[in-house]
Amino acid sequence: MDDTDRALLTLLQQDAGQAYAALGKAVGLSTAAAHERVRKLRERGVVRRTTVEVDPKSLGLGVLAFVMVDSSAWMGESAAAFAAIPEIEEAHVIAGSASVLVKVRTATTEQLQDVLRRLYAIDGVCGTQATVVLESFFERPPSPAP
Repeated sequence: MDDTDRALLTLLQQDAGQAYAALGKAVGLSTAAAHERVRKLRERGVVRRTTVEVDPKSLGLGVLAFVMVDSSAWMGESAAAFAAIPEIEEAHVIAGSASVLVKVRTATTEQLQDVLRRLYAIDGVCGTQATVVLESFFERPPSPAP
């Protein structure tokens, strides 16, 4: 990946709906060359998907929590069980005192409690510790800069 690819990634992270002509102009490429570069980035899996960032609060999802999940067994085979809970935005197998870290968004703390109940239904889960976020300073995608 060269500096032009990194510049294209930065621009796409700012607005993935930009026209290839605008992308090309910003990085000194023709429209066709910009399109080809982005196609190759997708092909290589650097760009996983194109999406829209939605403000969770505008959807009524004002409760954000990070939940440490304790287990009695290896959880590496449990991805589908965690993905089946729609309020879970991210799930990561981790090292440390817990086995899995999940990011959860709900409308209310009662809904968060329901998510915790559903986590306990996953085979091997034996405990949780939820940390509710009071304020987020920022959230950002990974930077393509070296």
